[in-house]
Amino acid sequence: MNKPVTVTLGAMGDRARAHVESGRYASLSEVMRAGLRALDREEAALDALLKAKVEAALADGRPLMSLDEAFEAVERSARVRRGDV
Repeated sequence: MNKPVTVTLGAMGDRARAHVESGRYASLSEVMRAGLRALDREEAALDALLKAKVEAALADGRPLMSLDEAFEAVERSARVRRGDV
């Protein structure tokens, strides 16, 4: 069921109205729906990226490393880059 919603856009209201005035959208409602569709696409892309990163991490065949070992490796790498070695 569709129900009217009041939205305060602040400074973005001018941008939304400009989209309507340009003829690209017929109403502010269309602008808002387009914005929500864009947000849905962005969130889906981020979810897919996160899933791919987790899958890659789980498939990584390198031996596991403790947190202490990881910090030591990072500190060693930083010392080498600074020339402290």
